[in-house]
Amino acid sequence: MAAVSPLRRRMIEDMMVRNLSPATQRSYLYAVTKFSQFFGRSPDRLDLEDVRRFQVHLVSGGMSWPALNQTVCALRFFFGVTLGRGDLPERIPHAREPRKLPVVLSADEVVRFLEAVAGLKHRAALTTAYAAGLRVSEVVSLKVADIDSSRMVIRIEQGKGAKDRYVMLSPQLLGILRSYWRLTRPTHWLFPGRDAEQPLHPTALHGACRSARAAAGLEKRVTVHTLRHSFATHLLESGTDIRIIQVLLGHNNLQTTARYTQVATSTIGRTPSPLERLRLEVTPSH
Repeated sequence: MAAVSPLRRRMIEDMMVRNLSPATQRSYLYAVTKFSQFFGRSPDRLDLEDVRRFQVHLVSGGMSWPALNQTVCALRFFFGVTLGRGDLPERIPHAREPRKLPVVLSADEVVRFLEAVAGLKHRAALTTAYAAGLRVSEVVSLKVADIDSSRMVIRIEQGKGAKDRYVMLSPQLLGILRSYWRLTRPTHWLFPGRDAEQPLHPTALHGACRSARAAAGLEKRVTVHTLRHSFATHLLESGTDIRIIQVLLGHNNLQTTARYTQVATSTIGRTPSPLERLRLEVTPSH
């Protein structure tokens, strides 16, 4: 096993002290490693101009906007925290991500999709993702003890931003999970991986989504996050207060939740046009 350099060790410790999630730590280390490899030098010997050149390289290579901004966050952390160069982070620009409306499935499409998921574990996990509006990392991290049937809630431990929260436990979901438990008998992780000591890996659910989308004949791109988008939109369309949806999703900012108003078609359809207040003759009188 290769020895960890003092610089890498320091960055890992800096991230641990700030309680960054394991997934964030891995992505930050990966980004800084790629930055270093691109120039063939230790990253502490590189500067702002090198960052700019690296960003140009990533953009010209077609890197997605979310991945590009994740790299920016990693480099800002590395220079600002690990190297203590507080003047640099604000000078490393984020990309302006194109604002796209989220893909949302209709209720019928959700049924078609979930019924097309192969395998009891994957179907139960993806049904849970939709029923509670969970991120993929939150689904795979669920423990059997997180399902509180006495209070009809699910405990989400250390979600995004290292925050705990509760979401509703649908009676129908509870029935599905009980059937799943009787057949598979998970002990600690609700959805264990091949090694029962480890949780299911997110890539397993991503793969299950791709297969189910094809099997269901859906043209829309469907990911675990699509189910989360659909959860929020369907709640909004049914009249749930947007501030409650914000809490359920674990959003810090209400503006993040508010974008679902742009895809809640039944809400849009129920909103009267100002034309309704007018008395207008379409056919001109002669």
